[in-house]
Amino acid sequence: MIEIDNVVLNDVEKGFSLPPKPELLTHLHELLQSSEPELGQIADLIATDVATSAAVLKVINSSSYGFSRTITDIRQAVMFLGLNSVTHLVTGFLLKQAFDQSRCCISLERFWDTANEISEVAMIIGRKIPVKIPLESLHMLGLFHDAGIPAMALKFDDYANVLSCANSNYDMLLVEQEEAIYNTNHATIGYFLANSWNLPKPICKLILRHHDMEFFKENHDIEHVCTMATLKMAEHLVQVNKRFVSVPDWAYIKTDVLHVLELDEDAYQDIKDDVEEIFN
Repeated sequence: MIEIDNVVLNDVEKGFSLPPKPELLTHLHELLQSSEPELGQIADLIATDVATSAAVLKVINSSSYGFSRTITDIRQAVMFLGLNSVTHLVTGFLLKQAFDQSRCCISLERFWDTANEISEVAMIIGRKIPVKIPLESLHMLGLFHDAGIPAMALKFDDYANVLSCANSNYDMLLVEQEEAIYNTNHATIGYFLANSWNLPKPICKLILRHHDMEFFKENHDIEHVCTMATLKMAEHLVQVNKRFVSVPDWAYIKTDVLHVLELDEDAYQDIKDDVEEIFN
């Protein structure tokens, strides 16, 4: 089991220049701390950022959410989804804008394309499994779970080579290669970033442990373990459709993932077929 103590977090803070929490998100969290947050006030705050508002509405009106009517403004979004859900979507969009491509040794466009695909597939899975998981949690984890990767690419000039090597070596996890070279890994960095942006604590912990082989051997809250299982299946299905090979840890966790999500092999194949249609 992975544990992160304050010493490790202090080392991360000193060694990495992580994107600060955006002002919009800071104000949003301040409003949410109120004993009775005003929906209209929060909607108005989000609406002041046209790009963020448009991005949130685009996600909400996507097929992943499956609303029968079109949500046309942020006030409607807040009323339909609630404050926490909309905040998750705002956070995800702002994260994508926070990294500077000119200082990064990998293609952020390609990185976020993959993160979006994993996020979308996770929501598709979430709508098809017997256990109900908030779609906004799956969306946020799908986007954020690998956010330590661009942070590593900002810090280390040779990181693109490590990432390329990991993408061609399917027998070794990226985090293992990162640890061997840098004495840290993107899951740890992503955990720190998620904490500094005040993401929900369960999401932070899932980010930290999303490559931990022991996770499914332990007892966890049903929603949290199902969220992790959905993420891992989404990672696998995206990788299979883009690179025609499983993620390195899938063979070890597939049985646990299907058990947690209450899926038999036929149900898994049905979801797999549905996802394949997206990529074809």
